[in-house]
Amino acid sequence: MISLAIDGAIAVATLCRAPVNAINDEWLTRLDEVLTEIEQAPDVAVLWLRSSERVFCAGADLEFMRARFLTEEGRERMIAFTRRLQEVYARLERIGVVSVAEIGGAALGGGFELALACDLRFVADSARIGLPEARLGLLPAAGGTQRMTRLCGEAISRRLILGAEIVAGADAVALGLAQWVAPAKELQESTRALVERIAKLPKQALAACKECIGVAASGSDQGYEVELAGSKMLLGTADTQERVRRFLEKE
Repeated sequence: MISLAIDGAIAVATLCRAPVNAINDEWLTRLDEVLTEIEQAPDVAVLWLRSSERVFCAGADLEFMRARFLTEEGRERMIAFTRRLQEVYARLERIGVVSVAEIGGAALGGGFELALACDLRFVADSARIGLPEARLGLLPAAGGTQRMTRLCGEAISRRLILGAEIVAGADAVALGLAQWVAPAKELQESTRALVERIAKLPKQALAACKECIGVAASGSDQGYEVELAGSKMLLGTADTQERVRRFLEKE
C-alpha cells in the first residue's frame, strides 16, 4: 500500500495501492506506521512522498464508502474514520522533517488533502488537482477546507471548494496550491533534485524553521518568541557553530 525506503537523510514513501491509491482503513494504518518509522530514523531530514501509479491518490476507496453510507451505523463509522484521517494528516503536517509531495497524476479529495498536509508540492503539468466533494453533497473534511484556506486565502478556497473545481498542474501553482510545476516526464528528476538539495541542509535547522512557519500559519502571536528559542537552540549546537565559523572564515 505504501512502501518506505530510507537512504541517509532522505525517506521515500511510495503510494503503491493499485490502481489509484484509494484510501481505506488499512491504507491509513500503513501511513501512520510510515510516519512512526520516519520519526524513529535519526538521520532523515526529508520525506519524499510519491506514487508508483499514474494517479497520485484518487481519494476514498469506493467499496469502503459503499460499506459505510448505506446505514446510520455505517455513517457514524465514516465520521470516526474521517476523524482518524484528520489526526494522521495532522501528524504528517507536524512531523519534524521537510515533506515533499510529488504529484504526477490526479490528486483528488482525500488524496489532495494528503498533499496539502505536506510542506512542499511539485506537480506535473498534466496533473488534475482538487477537492470536489461538494459534487457528492459532502465536504473535504480531512483538513482540506482549513489547509487550502490557509495556503491560498479565502477567495481561492471558496472558488475551488464551493465550485468543486478541478485544476491542472500549472493552474495549481498559479493559485498557490503547489510551489512548482514540471512536464510529466521531468517531474521525478525535478523533485529528486529538490529533495536532494534540501537533504544537504542541517536537519535541526530545517525542523526549527518549519516550527516557526507553523506558528505563523496558526495565527499565534508567539512566533517571535519561538524564533528566539529556536535560534538559541541552534546556536548551541556544534554543527551550527562549525557552519557559521566556516562561513565567517570565507568572508
